[in-house]
Amino acid sequence: MKILVCIKQVADSESPFTVTDDGLRLDFGTRAAYRINLYDEYALEEALLIAERNPGTKIDVVSIGPDRVKDAIRRALSMGASEGFHIPDDHPGNPSPLLKARLIVDFARPRGYNLILAGVMSEDFGNCSVGPMGPQMPLVARIVNAIGLDLKKAEAHFWGMDEWVENGKAVSIEHPLSFAKCDLEMCFNRIRPELRMPMQNLHFPTGDLAAYSATYDQAKCVLMQGGQGDVKHWAFNDPLPRRGKYEKAPPTPAEYRKLTTRIVDLHPMTVMQNARTSGGGNIAMVPTQAATVGPLETWKAEKVSIWQAGCHDNAFGMRLTTFMISKKLPDAAVPMSLLADHPNVQFNFFRPGIGPCAVEMH
Repeated sequence: MKILVCIKQVADSESPFTVTDDGLRLDFGTRAAYRINLYDEYALEEALLIAERNPGTKIDVVSIGPDRVKDAIRRALSMGASEGFHIPDDHPGNPSPLLKARLIVDFARPRGYNLILAGVMSEDFGNCSVGPMGPQMPLVARIVNAIGLDLKKAEAHFWGMDEWVENGKAVSIEHPLSFAKCDLEMCFNRIRPELRMPMQNLHFPTGDLAAYSATYDQAKCVLMQGGQGDVKHWAFNDPLPRRGKYEKAPPTPAEYRKLTTRIVDLHPMTVMQNARTSGGGNIAMVPTQAATVGPLETWKAEKVSIWQAGCHDNAFGMRLTTFMISKKLPDAAVPMSLLADHPNVQFNFFRPGIGPCAVEMH
């Protein structure tokens, strides 16, 4: 067995730093002490446990960054890794998760790894997108290619659930945070051309949103896969602002479920969360509006599957929506709970990410 563990070098929390002149990054200078991201150490320890049970297992580690990350690689080798690889990157600040994922995928593809592990998130910026974008999305393309699954012949369809909006229009795929860009680069463009579904079967909420919504009646959506945010949304179905007719009470579940694909003003917590998980901590980089699939389209999906990784929402939030759905307690102030009325919903938990609901200072 061949295992690849992705490790990141982070500055120790006690290291002094300054804020760059543009106010967007932290500069640790030359005085910082660096170490392996704690969650990546957990991933390496898990790989070592697997190797104990499977003699002959080879464990490689890879790290992206300037020359100093070689210290983190040497530390991983001292813990028991077989071989270490450095992907040089002197990008100022923090490169985007999409760029990091592409670098890891390009490195790993020819090496035939059986398993790729990464920590649940980074300690410095709280990013947790590289792992899912890196091994998982290209893995879908690899599976399609390996078994020769003809998506074109099967007349398969794919729906992107949301896209960022700036100046009233969806961003282009040139935008570094574009969801469509990520879907295409990390998955669909990696499928062999003769197996790909035609572009007209890839539906993104850009341009004519009414036409996008209508596609849910033109093809059957068998599965809608999403996640839960800090404000308990799926896609960008945030709680509606408590003003106007909703100043004293949120909309009823029936009212909220009538919402269709639309452009929304994002809750400040949603903007901050996406800066943390996808934008390298740069809040100014994250648009404050987005186009999102609505409950109307969601209820046309045969099944809704929610991935609870433990790095998007917290331990209490995951338990809250699980309880509300299981007890059939829909409330529009907690949008995810509205899925209590959907006929087929499944929550999938990353067990180490569930965490305890305990008061604990860090």
